[in-house]
Amino acid sequence: MASATPQIDDANLPELLALIDGSDSVELKLTVPESDQRSAARALGMDPLDAQVRLVYFFDTPELALFERGVVVRARRSQNSDDDTVVKLRPVEPAQLPRTLRSSRAFNVEVDAMPGAYVCSASLRGRPKAGAVARVAAGEKPVHTLLSKEQRAFYEAHAPEDVALDDLSLLGPVLVLKLKYTPVAFERRLVAELWLFPDGTRVLELSTKCAPSDAFRAAAESRAFLGRSGIDLTGEQATKTRRALEVFARAAR
Repeated sequence: MASATPQIDDANLPELLALIDGSDSVELKLTVPESDQRSAARALGMDPLDAQVRLVYFFDTPELALFERGVVVRARRSQNSDDDTVVKLRPVEPAQLPRTLRSSRAFNVEVDAMPGAYVCSASLRGRPKAGAVARVAAGEKPVHTLLSKEQRAFYEAHAPEDVALDDLSLLGPVLVLKLKYTPVAFERRLVAELWLFPDGTRVLELSTKCAPSDAFRAAAESRAFLGRSGIDLTGEQATKTRRALEVFARAAR
């Protein structure tokens, strides 16, 4: 599957360094096992009343034809914030991306790193009109109306030729609680996202972003802080997107 992440070892460390050097940002991520989520929230001083409520929608075929190709189409509705959309491609090689895209303010190349693995992705963001996501989710408007001209071109360049935007199925939404804060004894901004799936399962992801030049220092500081807080750094890692697509695609099929 295109979204598989290579393991970090001495053999591919040069590749990781090259990806970081060619990216615009680095996001360090950790998935907390379900059995440890409550204790982790207490240890890190999370207050759920400070979290932003979000609804996250994905668009793909029931067979996940886009995800198999490494393409993700996502839309979000957020409490007290504008709707947003993204067309994402992963994995990518930064050096092979067109200069016109790299110069766009809506385009970002980012390395996601988690314990033992990493992936480099390219995201083209958009801001649809107010209420657009809700109208598309209700079936009142076609999917392509959510995306900008630039996003549609990016989609067409990388999606399977026989999968048109308006043929995609709505997968979701997922209810998400997102908390941004700076914990005590940690000088970096920490983001906690709790994804609540309709089958009763949950994914809690902790993350922090940094500049490429600060990646290894940020990783060392984050690992030390989480370790001191009693957070398990050895649990099985799961991506939010993969989990959401699998849950909703199964229902669609």
